[in-house]
Amino acid sequence: MTTERRRVFLFLQGPPSGFARQISDELDRLGHRTVRINLCSGDWLYWRKPGAVNYRGTLQEFPAFLEDFCRREGVTDVLYYADRLPYHRVAASVARKLGITDVTYEFGYLRPDWITFERGGMSAYSHFPKDPDQIRKIARDAPEPDLEPHYPYTFGQEAFNEVVYNLTTFFARWPFWNYDADKYYNPFIDYLNHLPQLFLGKVHHRNARRVIRKLRKSGQRYYVFPMQLQSDYQLRSNSPFNHQSDAIDMVMKSFKAHAPEDAVLIFKVHPLDNGMEKWPKAIRRLARKNGLKGRVRFINGGALDQLLEKAEGCVLINSTVGLHAYRLACPVKIIGMAMFDIPGLAFQGELDEFWTNGEKPDIDLCADFIKALAATIQVKGNFYTKAGRAAAVRDVAQRLIEGHINEPGAFVNPPPRLAEARKRGLPYRSDEEILAGHIK
Repeated sequence: MTTERRRVFLFLQGPPSGFARQISDELDRLGHRTVRINLCSGDWLYWRKPGAVNYRGTLQEFPAFLEDFCRREGVTDVLYYADRLPYHRVAASVARKLGITDVTYEFGYLRPDWITFERGGMSAYSHFPKDPDQIRKIARDAPEPDLEPHYPYTFGQEAFNEVVYNLTTFFARWPFWNYDADKYYNPFIDYLNHLPQLFLGKVHHRNARRVIRKLRKSGQRYYVFPMQLQSDYQLRSNSPFNHQSDAIDMVMKSFKAHAPEDAVLIFKVHPLDNGMEKWPKAIRRLARKNGLKGRVRFINGGALDQLLEKAEGCVLINSTVGLHAYRLACPVKIIGMAMFDIPGLAFQGELDEFWTNGEKPDIDLCADFIKALAATIQVKGNFYTKAGRAAAVRDVAQRLIEGHINEPGAFVNPPPRLAEARKRGLPYRSDEEILAGHIK
């Protein structure tokens, strides 16, 4: 790809902010053409730029519509936020069929003020190398990343935009009646359930800090399971578990049979959990079922870094907590699919072996991994503040035009994790099935 060829960038769903629109404006300014397809009222609200097409068909009709649209408009590149959403799975399949570059983006791996941009997909579909030697090679020529936060944003800014986007889509459904949001929870019920959590937050944090302080002082051996949001798309698309309780049950069984008898297992709820799953009750029930009375703790708050610093190990599905654990030299076992499940960083043996044979991550490889990430698939900035968007937009636009997403050297084809994901029975349909309308 060269900077001289005029390109046509198609934008699909973006984050609930003006971020995607600002990238579009910058690409237009640099002499390229941008087009947009709105899929729901939230898309329309956060785009508000002339010329967008409002798609009102069904999800099953979308593959044929999108292919025709791309051919008609001469689309050369497609951008979308959140890799495995149903409409974006279609976009990735159409792009591969037509030879179009597809770029997906999400919150950064090096949070708080980074954004991830990858070509061709994320997680199991990530083209980022898995071979430690390739990662070290990229890092050798990469600059030292600036890991100091320069573009902070508040939880309130993120939450406000998420609520506005999702409730607009929920209550103003009629213009896009066929839209399939594929939400795990009804957004209205979801947000209502957050209200009690806001009032109880201080109590939860106080109790969690007490548990963590007691564990650190006692010297008792413990392992950590950082829980994810049940609604997290990573659980549905990049793990073999139908429900997070299935993973918890599996981990408890293994812990009972193979962990040191004096060790305890700590479950830490996700900070944004809405309380609908009644995790304290569920975990107590599973602990009784697996004969772990007195060996399981549940906390809803507290400082994660303090917990990981003294832990014997961390078991997770595919939470980015894994990266924090690496940097704190805490042994990690990943039981779902994650692009950062790399030999030398995460334990590669079976879960049963991890409790007694887990190894600390290679600190030098961890540093090289962070350098390679920052140089190839991370962009400094954020979605929610003026300064954070401005910093990221300039960088992203230039990388898109020059074809430098995943560069230098971080695009391995075929995706090095995909064969393993399919072997483990993860729910990946073929491109042919997706394009035929069999999306779910």
